[in-house]
Amino acid sequence: MDYQPLLEKIRREIEIYAKEGKQADYIPALANVNPDQFGICLSMLDGRTYRLGDSNVKFSIQSIAKVFSLAIALSLLGKDLWTRIGKEPSGSAFNSLVQLEYEHGKPRNPFINAGALVTADVLLSHLENPKEFFLEFVRTIAGNQDINYSEEVMQSELDSCYLNASIAYLLKHHGNLHNDVNDVLQFYCTICSLEMSCEDLSHAFMAFAKSNEPFSHAGVNLTISRVKRINAIMQTCGFYDEAGDFAFLVGLPGKSGVGGGIVALYPSRYSIAVWSPRLNKKGNSIMGMKALELFTSETEESIF
Repeated sequence: MDYQPLLEKIRREIEIYAKEGKQADYIPALANVNPDQFGICLSMLDGRTYRLGDSNVKFSIQSIAKVFSLAIALSLLGKDLWTRIGKEPSGSAFNSLVQLEYEHGKPRNPFINAGALVTADVLLSHLENPKEFFLEFVRTIAGNQDINYSEEVMQSELDSCYLNASIAYLLKHHGNLHNDVNDVLQFYCTICSLEMSCEDLSHAFMAFAKSNEPFSHAGVNLTISRVKRINAIMQTCGFYDEAGDFAFLVGLPGKSGVGGGIVALYPSRYSIAVWSPRLNKKGNSIMGMKALELFTSETEESIF
């Protein structure tokens, strides 16, 4: 199938949503992003790539970085990671303090902020140069050595991360954060500031789409079973408390970020990334969600 005409059709059909929502403004650097950009890139397992719009424009991937940190943490700790983090959908806001306190400092899953702070803590404890290791891992699976962190976004996020600091101190109180809170927060804000394009993300997530072969990239080694489990957590937890809607409407494992990016995959077939900065009230890209819903509806290709 030639997917290019389909991508063009989808872009036309979602134009009615182009002015809905707004970009994330609680991180000052993200509030300055032009909200009218849109890009999409589809990477097939057979090597074909289809792209449209601003697919090569780099943006702050934010919470999509949590998939990469989970992969590294799972490579380092194996099943022991799950003694510190759960695997259940949260049903609450991604930065909820109440749920974390109620559950005695064990985050529901690795993709809410509390869970991602724990995985960041794991990387700090077990890697000599975690920032460099993380960056080289992402560059390797994306096939692009020009990927880098944004100092501006990192500092902007760090300067306004009062709620994340509260979460980190609560984790520390319950013994689920081993490193200095400020070190964990700085590393967490750094990895969230990573800038990638739709093309970078779709290529990077091909490593997770190849779920029937062992995962070995830049020192990160995962069994076939563990790659499938990462995909399962993306399916159930990848979209904050909108994961159920995404599974219902799109039917693919994926992960979103408040920078407006969404990446999803069909195991053994393709990965697809879309970016549009205007978000809905749940923190997910409005046009991105609509584009992926149309894509799986038109192709009749979802995991269900």
